[in-house]
Parts: sequence; C-alpha cells; structure tokens
Amino acid sequence: MNNLVLRYRSFGPPHESLMLEEADVTTTTDDVLRVAMSVVPVNPSDLIPVTGAYAHRIQLPAIAGYEGVGVVINAPSAYAGLVGRRVLPLRGPGTWQRFVDCDPAFAVTVPNDVDDLTAARSYINPLAALRMLKNWPVQGKRVLLTGAGSTCANLLGLWARLQGAAEVVGIYRSHSRAEQIRELGIIPLALNDSSAIKNIAAETDITFDALGGTVAISVIDAMKLGSTFVGYGLLSGCPVVPSRQPRAQFTRFHLRDELVTMESEIWQQQFQAIWPLLLDSRLPETRNFPLSHWRRAIKSFAIPGRKKPMIDFRRCAI
Repeated sequence: MNNLVLRYRSFGPPHESLMLEEADVTTTTDDVLRVAMSVVPVNPSDLIPVTGAYAHRIQLPAIAGYEGVGVVINAPSAYAGLVGRRVLPLRGPGTWQRFVDCDPAFAVTVPNDVDDLTAARSYINPLAALRMLKNWPVQGKRVLLTGAGSTCANLLGLWARLQGAAEVVGIYRSHSRAEQIRELGIIPLALNDSSAIKNIAAETDITFDALGGTVAISVIDAMKLGSTFVGYGLLSGCPVVPSRQPRAQFTRFHLRDELVTMESEIWQQQFQAIWPLLLDSRLPETRNFPLSHWRRAIKSFAIPGRKKPMIDFRRCAI
C-alpha cells in the first residue's frame, strides 16, 4: 500500500511546484493516529506557502495542505475507539496526502451531524474568525471587512452580527458575490467604489483586512482615532504600508501565533464552539475534483465567483 502526496521541492506557482508523488507507507508508531484522508479544501493558506512567501519557516521538501477530514484506520490502544471514526488530523504534517499520521491529542473528532464537506473546512477559516472576534469584541461596533467574498470574511461578518455588531460592511471584488454577502446580513460595498470605501472607513470602529495592498491602505488612512485595523491576510500579495501615521490602532493576526501556547484541552474546546456555529452558517458551495485532477482544482481557485474547490482523496488513482 503506497501513499500519494502532493509535495513541493522548490517554491513557485503551486500548479507548477506541486507534484503528485508516490511514497512508501511507514509502519505506524505507538503514539500516532493514522488517518485515511477523504477530502481537503483548497485555501489561500495552502497555496501561499508554496509560492515561497514564508520560505524562512518552511523546510523543503514539504507536503501541502493544512486541513481536511479523514477516517482513522490505525490508533494506539488508548485511542482504539477512534478507529473507523472521522477526524480532522490537524497540526501535524501536510494534509494533502492519502494517509496522514497525527498526534491523537490534536485530532478533532467530527460529530455525526457534520458532513465531510463542512468538516474538511472547519479549521483554518472558522478558528481564525472565532479567535479574532474573541480578541477584538465587536458588540455595538461598526465593522468593515475587506475580501468579503472569502470564507473567513463571510464567517467574521455573520458571527459579528450574532455577537451584536451594530453594522457590518463588506468590500467585495466579484459582483457574483454581492447577493451572497447581502444574504448574510453584510452590507456589500464594491471594491472599485473608492469614495464610498473611504467614507465608510471613516466611520468604522474595527476593520478586519484580508487583502492588504492599496485597498487596505486607503481604509486605514481614513479610519478615525480610537478605531482598530486588524490585518489577517494578504490576498492582494502586497503588504499594508500606511501613507501616514495611522489614527487607527494597527495590529496583525496570525493564527499560528494563537496556536503556539494552546494546549490540547483548549484546542479541543475551540471546536466544541465551532461545530454549532458552522451548522447554523452557510459555507460556499463546493466543487469536488478527484486527486488525479488536482491541478484543475488549484487553477479553478483563481477564477472569480467559482465554487470552493475540494480535492477528493477517495478517488485517488493517478
């Protein structure tokens, strides 16, 4: 039985640098779960490291992927009850492979009422949104989101409203996203309406920025004294460099920093909070690609208005 892995040995465009490789399956040790992966999502957080953006903290060769869902096929005796159960094999090696070995303490059991396509996407974006709203409470405040068509921004907006935000406005790029944003209770604002963006930013209490670049700079430049600008993504590929000393408090959020000191018990508690929220949320529609079509999945990610690409490892013939 061989493993199939999406590995990169050099940095560059993901559809060029990633390669589907066969690898020997090693004997499991007594302290890990072995998980047969079912399906994984394609996220910016999966692709950006392949480009070399974080080359200083990635050792090559590396296996891509940070989340996904699978079924436990082997477990230490203390965790024997997990065999046959669905789990999220997180905080270990890359998930874009047929078999993942992970620390049982950080494997998250999936409830029966959560389907695979939801479970596979329950880590990066939901946990980031949950932690940001904990760190920067929004009750009674006016919130502005950039990159509002993204999953993380959608969850931030929806959950901010549940937490009592006075208003949530979302800046979108693709017109196909506008109605979806509106249905979440987020006021859509077009990316090309620079005058309206500056006016809204001037009245905003908290901005959660997924884009970086010129849009983020125009927002932070317009924000008022006492407001907060939280940068958590660089979907534009460009940093946030304010043109002058910002009146807003400028801070950054990196999920990995939150995880450094998070013990397994607290980690598991995060998902007990996430599951009910996700069941009441509407995640983007998905399009499944068999593993043999992984390049198509990655290329489709760049298409505005596309469905969320998912790579299905259950259909894994090369």
